[in-house]
Amino acid sequence: MYDIETILEYVKEEDIKFIRLAFIDIYGKQKNVSIMPHELEKAFKYGISIDSMAIDGFESGYKSDLFLFPNPDTITILPWRPREGRVIRMFCDIKYPDGTDFICDTRKLLINAINEAKKNGLEFHFGSEIEFYLFKADDEGESTGVTYDKAGYMDIAPDDKGENIRREICLTLEEMDIMPERSHHEEGPGQNEVAFRYSDALRAADEAVTFKTVVKTVAGRNGLYASFNPKPISDKPGNGYHINFSVAGGDLDSAIEGVLTHIKEITAFLNVSDESYERLGKLMAPKYISWSRENRSELIRVPAAKDNFIRAELRSPDPQINPYVAFTLLIYAGMEGILNNYKLRQPVDSDLNKASDVLLDKLDKLPLSLEEAKEEARNSKFVNKYIPKELLENYLK
Repeated sequence: MYDIETILEYVKEEDIKFIRLAFIDIYGKQKNVSIMPHELEKAFKYGISIDSMAIDGFESGYKSDLFLFPNPDTITILPWRPREGRVIRMFCDIKYPDGTDFICDTRKLLINAINEAKKNGLEFHFGSEIEFYLFKADDEGESTGVTYDKAGYMDIAPDDKGENIRREICLTLEEMDIMPERSHHEEGPGQNEVAFRYSDALRAADEAVTFKTVVKTVAGRNGLYASFNPKPISDKPGNGYHINFSVAGGDLDSAIEGVLTHIKEITAFLNVSDESYERLGKLMAPKYISWSRENRSELIRVPAAKDNFIRAELRSPDPQINPYVAFTLLIYAGMEGILNNYKLRQPVDSDLNKASDVLLDKLDKLPLSLEEAKEEARNSKFVNKYIPKELLENYLK
């Protein structure tokens, strides 16, 4: 926990030359504006102005001014920048000129959900498992479409050429005080995964956003292109973002049922592109609304674990999500299940990739397209209750 005076002194003593004020658009893409050290005290007190009309999803009619207020608790060095004249980054709160919270600030949306859960004696934790492909890059840094290797699941070097890239990614994250739990080669050629230990919801979302920046940066430095597209190769496994969640102070089974109850309505925020729906239902990606223990063919599985590591794993999301919105909706859905004592439906203990049509016909399905998912969200009382109208309208455009 850092206060403003500590940050100002740190910037002076460590010869920090640039401060990146980072924020997230409604689609989960990180943006930033860089300021010089002499502007930092002003930023803390008065904010730094940005033009909302130039940012997709932030447009608000004739009102274009928004202000970024850096959060000192989120300070981190950017390790890939020069050691002399270093660069730091802080995530920001976004506010209107009158000091009220910007309605499309999705990080604030998650903070509100966390606080609402705390009022009910609940604390949700999240852990991320994020997959990405590495492609060889051309002279402009764009993907050539040629995968970095031809290795498969958990292969090792020399077949797995991504081993050193993952090592560099993990060491860079550690320098930023982000602790990866494990990494390995995934099923697809050139496909990799890094998993993080569980943490509180806000930190987990911040880490997920930071992770994508680190992966793209490290890949670029090595002449590669990192793709988080849900289906970058049509006949190979897609990229998933498996979200592990647990709850302190409440029943996990009831939370799981809350998520299953509202999953169709929130899928538009978990699978945000047309490519997302090319992934679902193929090569281990779920299609049906079901759960089981350990079974990776289900939408939600409860992995084999003990004590504090007991959790549920939601397997439908992909890496293009805005984690702040996703975690917000999962908190509210899980909280609804807990507060209303939802009874968890019976598990489906079958491999759904090989199950009979008789069984599959009994199961409800996830939306089959982005448009179907958007329609579910648009008509959902649950979504409209927790996602501000302006944010929802912009998101579903």
